[in-house]
Amino acid sequence: MPDSKSSSPKGIAADIVRRLHRAGFSAFWVGGCVRDFLLGREPGDYDIATSARPEQIEELFKRTVAVGKKFGVMVVLEGGHQFQVAAFRAEADYQDGRHPDRVTFADAKADAQRRDFTVNGLFYDPVTEKIHDWVGGEKDLRAKIIRTIGSPGERFAEDHLRLLRAVRFAAQLGFEIELQTFAAIQRLAPKIELISAERIRDELIKLFQPPHAARGLVLLLKSGLLPGVLPEVITTIACEQSPDFHPEGTVFEHIRLMLEKMATDPPSPRSGFGAASAHPSLPWAVILHDIAKPATVERDPATGKIHFYGHEKVGAALAGRILQRLRFPKKQTDEIVACVRQHMQFKDVKQMRKATLRRLLLRETFPLELELHRLDCLGSHGDLGHYEFLVEQAAELEKQPAIRPPLLTGNDLIALGVKPGPAMGALLAEIREKQLQDELKTPRQARAWARKRLLTHG
Repeated sequence: MPDSKSSSPKGIAADIVRRLHRAGFSAFWVGGCVRDFLLGREPGDYDIATSARPEQIEELFKRTVAVGKKFGVMVVLEGGHQFQVAAFRAEADYQDGRHPDRVTFADAKADAQRRDFTVNGLFYDPVTEKIHDWVGGEKDLRAKIIRTIGSPGERFAEDHLRLLRAVRFAAQLGFEIELQTFAAIQRLAPKIELISAERIRDELIKLFQPPHAARGLVLLLKSGLLPGVLPEVITTIACEQSPDFHPEGTVFEHIRLMLEKMATDPPSPRSGFGAASAHPSLPWAVILHDIAKPATVERDPATGKIHFYGHEKVGAALAGRILQRLRFPKKQTDEIVACVRQHMQFKDVKQMRKATLRRLLLRETFPLELELHRLDCLGSHGDLGHYEFLVEQAAELEKQPAIRPPLLTGNDLIALGVKPGPAMGALLAEIREKQLQDELKTPRQARAWARKRLLTHG
């Protein structure tokens, strides 16, 4: 039994149930936390269902937030954590594909019946350590099946996001979707377009997390949901590539393979860039890096070779529009777009001037770009020569911390008599270039060079 004195979310969630029991109410852990608990996974959060009404929950707990009081939903704040505590309820008459027109307070069994999937409909009493299963969830959990509670059509009509959630759960848990449930998803897939961009984005972020991202992409396609959530990816399915560089085949297969490699071939911690493999923007950089290849494809009539000239620039603009449509934060949008725009530079790193290479290595997004490049190679020709070269160059640069900050600033040039303006910017850029080329190594050298430059050029 969970320790009531524990300050962990699990212990606090058990104590909330215990306090509800003492006040004369029935209460259970419900939903995903029970599913994850029974699967031996650490739940991300703990939801509680109870016979107590919202006003009774408010009276019993000192700190609450009425996030959905008219639906019977309260948030209890305990020990620095938030717990959703909701009254048992039955819902009916969904008109908008998300919100019920009527909410009726009910008992635990009726509350279980209104939930989405059987594996999410289990109730658990952490005090008695007893499971209550009114929907067949334990059987489906053992069989690794995602199945709606009751009619698939009715459950998906109540909230169209459940179409996408079914795919996400199947990918995330490594489960199969029951045949009737899957057939309903395929039939109702266009309804996903009625869901807000923010809700779709949040599901896709979870869907594309490793290690299940590749299967998630395939399930999106097979379910018919892909055109409604990422229509731009559809054109990659039939987009062939030159077998010299892409023996894996189409752009879609390249993306799928990269997502798979994210899970199966992590970078060596010794590279110094292992953390980039867990970067939240990485799956999106993978999915979008070649998004414009279908729009830029050309076949050389003489050789038959396939080219995608400028696809990185066209792709950066397209990726920006996709991420804006999905309401991604600006900072994350900018870093993903930067990865898309710059990913083709990596094929030329061994021929770059020292200053150009160092600028690449010093970019804020470099670790993310490097991991994208590594996956790009693993998902195609498999040659990691440029990746290993860059890891070596980055290690060498780390030994020269003086390279990172510019030798001089605008204030330094003002002290030398330079007025702010374009000429100052050009001079600073020239000094930075010489610094990165190892032609100027100290601020004193840079000042001396700047004075001479000003004397000879005015």
